[in-house]
Amino acid sequence: MFFRRKEWLRREFDEKLLVQLNKHKEKWQQEKLLLEKSFDPSDEVIVQAKIAEAKYIFLLKEAKQRKISLRR
Repeated sequence: MFFRRKEWLRREFDEKLLVQLNKHKEKWQQEKLLLEKSFDPSDEVIVQAKIAEAKYIFLLKEAKQRKISLRR
């Protein structure tokens, strides 16, 4: 009985991780596109793009460590 609850919780948090992963991927792509379109990007735009990339990479590594399939 306890193991079923553990699997249920794992599935629930894996789904939340995938939602966050997709959200951060879109944000990173938007920041990267803004950076590419800028003639003279400010330091703030560059930093925001790097932060968005770091968050996405972190979540991607976490999904890989948990062995989550991205094609659900």
